[in-house]
Amino acid sequence: MNRLHLNQPATPIHSYDDIIHLPHHVSTTHPQMPVSERAAQFSPFAALSGHQEAIKEAARLTDEKIELDENTKTLLDQKLQSLLGCSVAPEATVTYFQKDPKKDGGSYRKATGVVTSIHSHKRTIIMEHDLEIPLDDIVDIQFSSDS
Repeated sequence: MNRLHLNQPATPIHSYDDIIHLPHHVSTTHPQMPVSERAAQFSPFAALSGHQEAIKEAARLTDEKIELDENTKTLLDQKLQSLLGCSVAPEATVTYFQKDPKKDGGSYRKATGVVTSIHSHKRTIIMEHDLEIPLDDIVDIQFSSDS
């Protein structure tokens, strides 16, 4: 004997059967979004903008500035004195420490070119292209004739 249960409908009811065949609604007050802009709403979203850059910055390594011993300081001082005594501006390779603007430490750089002047009162050496290097950051000077 087939009995119908009171809680079960005799025919299945689909929740959208009443609207499935209606025409698509077009607003009379709001203009339709262009297709080019419609796709943009589905583009990926970066919830943590800048987070990836912060991780890269934290992982970036810097060097610590080394303290020169007295012998190296004396040798550098002799090389600077010989630069002051030159009548023709010599070409040199200067190795120096450049402090990192964002974190502790920095990096060692080499600059090769003509030494245009030494400012003893500012404690800087000036190379061509207006590169100004503090004397206290220099760790080595090699003249082109030293090679």
